[in-house]
Amino acid sequence: MGHQKEELINELTELIDGVSGLPECRSVSKRMYSNLVRRVKLLSPLVEDLKDSDGVEVGDDVVHGLELLRIALISGLELLKSVNEGSKILQALQIENISSRFLNVTEQIEDALSHIPYNKLDLSEEVREQIELVHAQFKRAKGKMESPDEQLEKDLAMAQREQYPDPMIFKRLSEKLHLRTINDLKKESLAIHDMVISSGGDPEEYFETIAYLLRKLKDCAMTENPELDALEGDKSLIKHRSPVIPDDFRCPISLELMKDPVIVSTGQTYERSCIQKWLDAGHKTCPKTQQTLLHTALTPNYVLKSLIALWCENNGVELPKNQGTCRNKRTGAGGSDCDRAAIDALLQKLANGNPEQQRAAAGELRLLAKRNADNRVCIAGAGAIPLLVELLSSSDSRTQEHAVTALLNLSINEGNKGTIVNAGAIPDIVDVLRNGSMEARENAAATLFSLSVVDENKVAIGAAGAIPALIDLLCHGTPRGKKDAATAIFNLSIYQGNKVRAVRAGIVPPLVRLLKDPGGGMMDEALAILAILASHQEGKAAIAQSEPLPVLVEVIRTGSPRNRENAAAILWSLCTGDVQSLKIVRELGAEEVLKELSENGTDRAKRKAGSVLELLQRVDPVES
Repeated sequence: MGHQKEELINELTELIDGVSGLPECRSVSKRMYSNLVRRVKLLSPLVEDLKDSDGVEVGDDVVHGLELLRIALISGLELLKSVNEGSKILQALQIENISSRFLNVTEQIEDALSHIPYNKLDLSEEVREQIELVHAQFKRAKGKMESPDEQLEKDLAMAQREQYPDPMIFKRLSEKLHLRTINDLKKESLAIHDMVISSGGDPEEYFETIAYLLRKLKDCAMTENPELDALEGDKSLIKHRSPVIPDDFRCPISLELMKDPVIVSTGQTYERSCIQKWLDAGHKTCPKTQQTLLHTALTPNYVLKSLIALWCENNGVELPKNQGTCRNKRTGAGGSDCDRAAIDALLQKLANGNPEQQRAAAGELRLLAKRNADNRVCIAGAGAIPLLVELLSSSDSRTQEHAVTALLNLSINEGNKGTIVNAGAIPDIVDVLRNGSMEARENAAATLFSLSVVDENKVAIGAAGAIPALIDLLCHGTPRGKKDAATAIFNLSIYQGNKVRAVRAGIVPPLVRLLKDPGGGMMDEALAILAILASHQEGKAAIAQSEPLPVLVEVIRTGSPRNRENAAAILWSLCTGDVQSLKIVRELGAEEVLKELSENGTDRAKRKAGSVLELLQRVDPVES
């Protein structure tokens, strides 16, 4: 438990530092971006106080709240980075969608803050007041969509609709979008290009609009800065200068200017005819990176194609033959069309491919789901989850590993948790936990933990027989596997029925063995789980049978603050109503260490130690 808290706090620190280190936003999303950055920065004292609390143990409700905050901040940092690094024109065209995403992140963070019981944390009064103020800010912002910029919306609509728009429209757009100079516009072009390369494409309905607006905004920049126009010279002079073709516009195979650029599964872009010849020759690798191609689908890079056309026009270079602007429009819901096309191709492999193709497609989806939040939404929206659940029963161990890990990555999205459970995944994940390879079992345990964040799933996971399989992994897994199993068992045991299942499945003896092996690295987790189980009568009885009192007293004497706290809590449960246990505790010389703990321990440790001391005082010393 302590290790889990420490990891959570370290991750939260990194996330808040990541947000704090972001540069100033210069786009139409500036206000939303700045507000979120400012509020997240104000969470720093909370994390710093937790980090400086010298290992004060916290309850499972605190860990749950911090985990929710971690997930929310991951979404927030991804959103902020995408806004800061993305196309300003595309942001303006999709401002409602971006506002909705900011609102969603705000609600996620507010919900997480609502789940943190501050009264159970060792916070200074100053920090507590600041966090209450920050929480209030998130509450006020919750449900309040950013007011639209009516002038911006009107200018964008007129720029696209009218045949000869008023030049003032583009002047206002250049100011609003912070695209005033040629350098700004070059950065915008690169942002669009990088976005397409990294994500596999963007909504096609915006391609021609973006290219058109780029061209018009450049004309506006030239009008405002005539000296730039003079530097451009006339087109005939440019032709004689034979401008250097940007490397990004050249096919890595032919080194020629591309006319029909397409993206392969590794994210590299090639001229269609060149890469097709490469594939037709039987090659299964990416020519540039030498990585194995997970599929052979070729995704048109329409944005790069538009940028090449724009570059050719601006540099007086004849467009490559067959370079055209007419193409059939595709429609699709959710995510970018090019992303969706690639994902749909992978789903076809999952549904209808041979075992090798299924393995490769599941592996690619695993990586895509790990990469970012948008991919997790898009993959689930495309219908991947039921197909991945089917592959949990695959006889191929590697396919099974890919499938369960893809589901783990998808489950990071709160909405996907329900979809995974509704697809009937829990029994199959439990089966992987029982019978899969070690990597698959570890990731199955981590998936069950992720799903168990939703309270009703705790019941379903326990009923599916997960706990005995988790106990087996706890006993026989790798160090990572043991950690994953312990984390899942702890979270599941918050539900009373699962405490009984865990005790009856024989979890107590291995936990006590872990206590007696300080070098095993599992003492934190073992104590945290035992502290939860000790609150139930069956758990208390099972712990008592394992004769843990000597090791508990030793932990109180020499352990870390959080482990001393949990050990005292277990000791109190065992001694309440049990005179024999109290006598043994006294014989072990526990009174002195309990007095020290009651004075110098955490708040909870002080209470538990004091309670045990009161019980000891009631026992007749003569009887001992």
